[in-house]
Amino acid sequence: MDALSEILNSVKLDGVVFFNAEFTAPWGVRSPSSREVATFLRKDSKHVIMYHLLIQGRARCEVEDRNHSVDLVPGDIVVFPHGDAHILSNGCPSSILDNAKRLKEVFSQGMTPARYGGGGDSTLIVCGYMECDRECSKMFLGGLPPVFKVNIRNDNAGQWLENSIKFSAKEASTNRAGSDAVLARLSEALFAETMRRYMAELPEQQTGWLAGARDPWVGAALAHIHAAPECRWTIANLAQEVGMSRSVLAERFRNFLGEPPMSYLSRWRLQLGSRMLTSTNYSVARISGEVGYESEPAFNRAFKREFGVPPARFRTQAKSAQGAVRKEKVRADMRPSTAD
Repeated sequence: MDALSEILNSVKLDGVVFFNAEFTAPWGVRSPSSREVATFLRKDSKHVIMYHLLIQGRARCEVEDRNHSVDLVPGDIVVFPHGDAHILSNGCPSSILDNAKRLKEVFSQGMTPARYGGGGDSTLIVCGYMECDRECSKMFLGGLPPVFKVNIRNDNAGQWLENSIKFSAKEASTNRAGSDAVLARLSEALFAETMRRYMAELPEQQTGWLAGARDPWVGAALAHIHAAPECRWTIANLAQEVGMSRSVLAERFRNFLGEPPMSYLSRWRLQLGSRMLTSTNYSVARISGEVGYESEPAFNRAFKREFGVPPARFRTQAKSAQGAVRKEKVRADMRPSTAD
């Protein structure tokens, strides 16, 4: 087992490729924040990670309200782990097409190629997003920058994945049965491959979750924690599992993740508990046991320290918020889009 695989399984990734475009220079398109996209999709309880795969041509990406920009070449996949609004462009367009004002049109188009721009050099882009658990994803996304890129065209594995996505996107545009499901699984594979490559390219002195997952000992400890968070882990038996002394493991873990292993384990258990409160009808007592707490009162106390409210109230507030989002989405669906 490895830590990256374990946490990607834990956060329950669900991938979707939703946009296939040919832009001709000069052009500029604004993508809204992931919160706007999640609300539109009635997935407000989910976190949405957005990405773009550049197939042909060039583009520049600028993250709104942050001093971050990257230049893209064919084979680059650019990822927005926190879902920041951003602008993609090439050349000096006289205006920027704002997709926030036309989400209904964008998503109803499916994989039929969209075409836009001034008629110059062509840029081909496949866009997608990953839905994942909002609270649990914070554990490994927290230390990532607003935007990063990797190139997947520099070896056979990446080229195979890119070609598979291009082929499947073309198939989906013809509404062939099963195409959407194939694209979704390829999207998840693309994201996992992107994270793996980004992790491998981190500087040696880098800290954070991905850097810790790359470390042989800290990564092994993380893998054990995420594979079986309900186990009665102690620093002693965790250190024994990874083949390191307790003191060295604790120091190394703290260096990468800023906290000792047992503190990390407690936070992860509470994140899992919060997800079960909003996604199941299990009793608080059952949830406390399934995430590794020996008693319901102990879980209640720890949960309130982490989230500010006891589990029962957290569940009630979350369901009320989700209901309000669904009602607003229904009202929004009844309004004519700007393209109508």
